[in-house]
Amino acid sequence: MKTTEIPITGMTCSACSNRVERGLSKLEGVSTATVNFANEKAHVSYDETKLTASDMASTIEKLGYGVAYETTDLAIQGMTCAACSTRIEKGLNKLEGVSFATVNLALETAQVKYNPAELSATDLVQKVSALGYSATIPNEEEPVDHRVDAYRHKKKLFYLSALLSLPLLWTMVGHFSFTQWMYVPDLLMNPYVQWALATPVQFYVGAMFYKGAYNALRNGSANMDVLVALGTSAAYFYSVYLTLTGAGHHEGLYFETSAVLITLIILGKVFEARAKGQSSEAIKKLMQLQPTTATVERNGQSQEISIHDVVQGDIIIIRPGDQIPVDGKVISGTSTVNESMLTGESLPVEKTEGAILYAATLNDHGSLRMEATGIGKQTMLSSIIRVVEQAQGSKAPIQRLADKISGIFVPVVVGIAIVTFVVWYFFLTNGNLETSLISTIAVLVIACPCALGLATPTSIMAGSGRAAELGILFKTAEAMEQTKHIDTIILDKTGTITKGVPELVHIETAPGFEEANVLALASSAEQGSEHPIARAITSAYSGVLQPAESFQALPGKGIQASVNGSSIVIGTRDLLAEKECTGSPSPHVNQWESEGKSVLYMAVDGQYAATFAVADTIKASSQKAIERLHAMGLQVIMLTGDQPATARAIADQVGIKDLVAGVLPTGKADVVKEWQLKGHKVAMVGDGINDAPALAAADIGIAMGTGSSVAMETADVTLMQGDLMSLPDTLEMSRLTVRNIKQNLFWAFAYNSLGIPIAAAGFLAPWLAGAAMAFSSVSVVLNALRLQRVKP
Repeated sequence: MKTTEIPITGMTCSACSNRVERGLSKLEGVSTATVNFANEKAHVSYDETKLTASDMASTIEKLGYGVAYETTDLAIQGMTCAACSTRIEKGLNKLEGVSFATVNLALETAQVKYNPAELSATDLVQKVSALGYSATIPNEEEPVDHRVDAYRHKKKLFYLSALLSLPLLWTMVGHFSFTQWMYVPDLLMNPYVQWALATPVQFYVGAMFYKGAYNALRNGSANMDVLVALGTSAAYFYSVYLTLTGAGHHEGLYFETSAVLITLIILGKVFEARAKGQSSEAIKKLMQLQPTTATVERNGQSQEISIHDVVQGDIIIIRPGDQIPVDGKVISGTSTVNESMLTGESLPVEKTEGAILYAATLNDHGSLRMEATGIGKQTMLSSIIRVVEQAQGSKAPIQRLADKISGIFVPVVVGIAIVTFVVWYFFLTNGNLETSLISTIAVLVIACPCALGLATPTSIMAGSGRAAELGILFKTAEAMEQTKHIDTIILDKTGTITKGVPELVHIETAPGFEEANVLALASSAEQGSEHPIARAITSAYSGVLQPAESFQALPGKGIQASVNGSSIVIGTRDLLAEKECTGSPSPHVNQWESEGKSVLYMAVDGQYAATFAVADTIKASSQKAIERLHAMGLQVIMLTGDQPATARAIADQVGIKDLVAGVLPTGKADVVKEWQLKGHKVAMVGDGINDAPALAAADIGIAMGTGSSVAMETADVTLMQGDLMSLPDTLEMSRLTVRNIKQNLFWAFAYNSLGIPIAAAGFLAPWLAGAAMAFSSVSVVLNALRLQRVKP
């Protein structure tokens, strides 16, 4: 029996704790289970041969509660191929208390979700070490990219290996008839000199392959290192045998085969490390955006301090040309701010008092004073970095197939190599060890599954990074892959297709009244009202407002006030009739109302002065975006709580044929499910809190970045611009990324499928096999990097 402690979230009363306790007690293998509502923990004694902590966590989640797991990222060194990442992943997942672990070969990281009551991050590091690799917990304040050190180390090894292998390569090339003109010194033909040159390459430069092979075999698996170690050792020790028996003076030696193989593989690793570093450039660029200092007002004086010393509530001075150091709110000043580094939108955004500022954005011409509201991990920039890292570190479903294949690939290749040797030695060459060995080595070397392991993660890294630069945040690799399959888009109207803020769209004055004077009076009268329609009128006037006296709000009707001695009434037609106002409204009223616009009437001193039409206007890009979606073959549906006539007017303006109107907020998720039941893959696009259930129910939930934080938390994808033009870009980035993954997987499979029989047939020299193997990995990464240049 084993006892464990499970932290639980979501319990609101003792009935909740009793429910969880009963649910755990019913599990086979559980001896006792007690749940403490006060400290929100379950204490369970159970038979670990019948049950695991993950099983209990699943039960708790099925009961409607959560388990308070912690998530940590580990930087891992020593992985050489997909088999390594698969082995570490399996090892971590076997740890009691680990909910899930995923290892990314391209990023050289592991993301682990675990129960802190059973494990610590140190335990995870020790497990990785026990598997024969090394792991560290990155310092979030001062992150260190271990791949930079690994890249430099591999470069030094390559230079040493190349220096020692070049003379051996010279002797090998000198054997060919077309190079008889080349002079090869007798010294280099000496077997003992060749042995001396090859030995450091084999056992110092190649030590990483022996170490990796040992750790793999010790843990009951095999990886690329096993293949390289077997192939190069066979060539090296066969040459040692020929040297010691004296046959090396008369027969060809193969020291150059093992040395050149290792040199080429190391060179491939150097190129690969460099390319892998480029594939995470998006993260590096984002991290470098935030300034290191801020100018704050403290004790009546301005002083420049480190960004890490800024606290919430600090007043920060932003000069023209400065980068915004943290998230905050403008308290004085006017300027425009370039937010393209976060949203991808190139046009500057006007900022006045009360406007929100984001860290790393660039102030243009004006001076601002802001109050710090989001610092450190609380900034929008930090949130974006976390989302991109999460997406790059997660695993797409298509990668599972590659992982399974690479896990069994190496043992199969070793078997093929043995068969190759037997066939050549016993049947084709009648005991010619040299020819049999060469073909066997070529099979071992060319079959390394490096390209297979890199095919998916490098594409995900490059694709999600480029998407982030365009203002599109995919939360997971799975979301990026599944977005490609969407065939139906459901768009919430308010805040998605429309701006979500009423605007004054028409003003028609009665005879004897001037539009400018009427708008000035109306804005002055409405300034005391908080109603959205009142704000639509006041925001349309750019002049100086006059004081309003005797202001009175008439709920459901309108307002009345006195401005400059004139009596102003603004509201419904009934209100003006009630006030016995004379005159006639605009003749266009019926048309405006049929288009879904709200109509208001204004009287000055008892006489009709103007008719206003206010509407939630369509975003400038909505129609063009919907045209692009239709051109991509997608079905587009508008979802709104508006009346059918109003909804149809909006839908017609943007070119949407299908709409569902009069839907209550609680019914939006049901609409999504209806389309799913018809066999459609549905993406829901919304921005409000009431859209969250529908976003969660959809196959892919897409939130507008200008909307509520609840919607963004629920969604799988966030469009930072709050612009529908990003939606077809999102689908295009998904399609291009998945296509890139399939290209990589195809060539990785094709390379091995074609290369192994060619090598087994004796048509491929081992050093050429090594070059081809190195090239395959580099080509896969370079193909993925093409995604960084995508321009939707």
